[in-house]
Amino acid sequence: MSNTVVKKKHIALKIFAILLAVILLLVIAVVVLLKMTFLKSFPELNGEPEVGVWYRISPENAKSSDGSEWHGIFRKGSENKVVVYFFGGGVSITGETSEGGTDFFATTMAGQDFVAQGGIGSMADENPFRDWTLIVIPYASGDFHTGTGEYHYTQNGKDKVVYHNGYNNYSAFIEEIKEYVGEPDTLLVTGFSAGGFATSLLADDVIDRFPTARNITVCVDSSLLLYDGWHDTAVNLWQSPKEISDRLTTNNIVLDSLTALYEKRGDSIKILFDCSYRDDTLQQYQAYINNGKMDKTKELGDQFQQNLKDMVEGLQANIPGIGIYIWSFNQDEVTHNTQHTIISSNVFDKLGNERSVCEWIYGAVMGDVQTIGLELLD
Repeated sequence: MSNTVVKKKHIALKIFAILLAVILLLVIAVVVLLKMTFLKSFPELNGEPEVGVWYRISPENAKSSDGSEWHGIFRKGSENKVVVYFFGGGVSITGETSEGGTDFFATTMAGQDFVAQGGIGSMADENPFRDWTLIVIPYASGDFHTGTGEYHYTQNGKDKVVYHNGYNNYSAFIEEIKEYVGEPDTLLVTGFSAGGFATSLLADDVIDRFPTARNITVCVDSSLLLYDGWHDTAVNLWQSPKEISDRLTTNNIVLDSLTALYEKRGDSIKILFDCSYRDDTLQQYQAYINNGKMDKTKELGDQFQQNLKDMVEGLQANIPGIGIYIWSFNQDEVTHNTQHTIISSNVFDKLGNERSVCEWIYGAVMGDVQTIGLELLD
């Protein structure tokens, strides 16, 4: 074999080794990134929690919609104040959507530990809630956290079951965590998207579980879907507790629930609602409800904007003193449609207003309830 051939083989082996090393480094980097984000998992709480440390708590028999593990997320604060924080992730409204699974809603806990550390759950210096206790209720049940039921169907000759057990999961987790929380004097109940719907549906239930709290604020983020079948879905598909489903009398599940909350609690609590004025995601689900197909267009954005205006007017008529924050962020140049949800991500951005959503919420907690951004609905 000539020296030239040997040299070429040697060079080829060097190049191969370098490429292999680069690939291995990239794989390691991807694995590390995934473990820091999508695959992040907090340790199970055993014994007394440390202040400022994130934990998971896995109640017995708690399950995601596919039957896999479900856990709650908890961070003990140094102040005697609590945030109960409901996560979002789609919804099932019929048997068809339950069978569709991930096409319509989150079915597992994947990635949710990571989400807890962002937005209103962050430890940023600008976050006035950073020293509060956070009780985070992840979402993997498709039932706005209110279900106690199971949906059974047959696929390819096999029996399948979807667990709409959101209320069971939430309730078991809250009862386990209460011993570590003490007797808080201040309570914020909030959530985004499906978690915003849950906030409206479950705020009364949450308040009952923390009877020592006297300063109470309820904030719904990005939750508007009009559907004539909400009551039927809550009763027959999710099998929600009767005290929840009985409130649902119109096509607006949040308006019904917040109105009932105000009628019961009155001015003893502060109620807030925020939404992007042409919400890109909510209009897709509304298109499915109306026409059986997810879609997003300028025309659908126009209709959502009008629906939101009507809803805000209904909230203001039914709940004197309610705080409203309408915002625009990441607007599409063609459709003018806008970002969905804010408190899990851009909660500190002022969004063209004098206050960020975080400042607006904290202001309400401190007694200054404001309405911002209504001009976007004109």
